[in-house]
Amino acid sequence: MNCKKKIAVITRHAVSNYGSVLQAYALQKAINSFGFEAEIIDYIREDEDYHNIADTLVKKSSWNKNALTRIVYKSIQSPEYIKMGKAFEKYRKELLNESSTRYASVDELKKNPPAADIYCTGSDQVWGAIGSDEIDGAYFLDFAPKGKKKIAYAASFGKTDTNSSCKEKIRNYLASYDCLTVRENSAVNLINHLGIDTVNQVLDPTLLLDRNEWSKLIKADIQKGYVLLYQLHSNPAMDSYAEEFAKKAGLKLIRLTPLFHRTFKSGKAVYLPDISSFLSYIKNADYMITDSFHGTAFAINFNTQFIDILPGETKTRNQSILELTGLYDRVLNDYNDFSFIENKIDFSSANQKIADERIKSLNILKEMIEN
Repeated sequence: MNCKKKIAVITRHAVSNYGSVLQAYALQKAINSFGFEAEIIDYIREDEDYHNIADTLVKKSSWNKNALTRIVYKSIQSPEYIKMGKAFEKYRKELLNESSTRYASVDELKKNPPAADIYCTGSDQVWGAIGSDEIDGAYFLDFAPKGKKKIAYAASFGKTDTNSSCKEKIRNYLASYDCLTVRENSAVNLINHLGIDTVNQVLDPTLLLDRNEWSKLIKADIQKGYVLLYQLHSNPAMDSYAEEFAKKAGLKLIRLTPLFHRTFKSGKAVYLPDISSFLSYIKNADYMITDSFHGTAFAINFNTQFIDILPGETKTRNQSILELTGLYDRVLNDYNDFSFIENKIDFSSANQKIADERIKSLNILKEMIEN
């Protein structure tokens, strides 16, 4: 008879993004390591389903002028997003224990919630704007059956403030949790300002696993001798900087991208790499240039020399991990600054800080489940 305590986790696992899949995998693995059973709730909103993502994105783009420009945009982008979506769907099936039922709305979750002993909001940008909604009640566990324990591990708002019209609703949602932990120090401050002081900051799930654990997913090591560019946001200045950086370092430039249209930008493109290759390219890079939070987290975990380019309004995520590890000086403030080539990181202090925080975060996670 299986008497394992079951924890149902809802998180942004189905975004076609390496960090999204791997943070869900890491939290699942951490929960299972305590002897519990983690299940990732297969919640995919209709506007985030890869079949519909082009329709969602065109509304926020300059192509949303008239019917003709919308048709042109979708005819170009839809095949790309569908191909990418299918690849990440495969990665999820390989790595995640997803619920047998797929849900597309909070109403579907309320009508038929997955059976579990504890319901958990997982990490990533779960408490901010999603699709066309300012917030999504599903990620606040609004569907959890009455009387069931509700916890949050390393949840994130994605930025330093919330829309004023949602503050009271968010406060009420958060007050219904039994235990609250968040990923960024800015999220602790935000929740405190809402009048809730029972919140702790913990590590992103990807940092709960050390480099040895992540290396188990790598099938083959990439040969060194390259600068790696892992870029999520369109930024021509970043493209030019990476190209010049590699030239000055005397190394080839490799760009990791799940988007085909970015394969024509600077560097030799590695298009839609599998999970093994994604991790191997980060682990074995001589330098990594990134604007990605999870790119930064993996660079720190693998002790890869990196340069961080803060990504606009969501920069609080990157800033938080850099402040925690004492590596804020790896932020690029001047696109003419190539001193990072010679100024190498001594990771000894950052490694100790992560090791200490890993123990603390795992203990908090275990305690939230057990008590």
